[in-house]
Amino acid sequence: MTAPQMISSPFLKPFFLKTPLNVASHQRQRRHTLPASEFRNLTPQDAISVFEIEREVSGECPLTLDEVLGFLGQCPELSLGWFEEGQLVAFIIGSGWDKEKLDQGALTMHVPNAQTVHIHVLSAHRHCRQQGKGSVLLWRYLQYLRCLPGLRRALLVCEEFLVPFYRKAGFKKNGPSAITVGALTFTEMEYQLGGQAYARRNSGC
Repeated sequence: MTAPQMISSPFLKPFFLKTPLNVASHQRQRRHTLPASEFRNLTPQDAISVFEIEREVSGECPLTLDEVLGFLGQCPELSLGWFEEGQLVAFIIGSGWDKEKLDQGALTMHVPNAQTVHIHVLSAHRHCRQQGKGSVLLWRYLQYLRCLPGLRRALLVCEEFLVPFYRKAGFKKNGPSAITVGALTFTEMEYQLGGQAYARRNSGC
């Protein structure tokens, strides 16, 4: 069995955040070996951090630890983590899906070589919430997906109060979802990964 291939993309390159002068002057006194901010695919070694962040935010994670490990082992290229000085602060986990709409099976299944990505979870550390990190990470993730061959769209389900957030990111409503969790019902949202050739030509994919 071959190890999952990690993807090289311009949307995964490290970048450096501007820091206040008083912080920057202090930091110049010591050398950093880690980039101030970095985006990369997640690995099974990141699973505990993923699980703990989501549990701190919502009290529970929509994925079990075994499911997180499973997705990060089977399709790490469909995940994206935001790290600041080596610490995970926000993440997205996705998997492959091969049907027109999501159903209950999509919660735990990865379909290899599918044209659709199911976004399971987007979350940020509780100390980083209300800072716009979710929007930035989602934008980078969607641009990154455009660089992956064969992908045509991304699907997710969310509660109604999150619909405006995903609409602002370019998703459209597909209507009520067939997925339920206990008494909770969801809306299915879809994002078309169009313009792949343009994205590759202009972003170095």
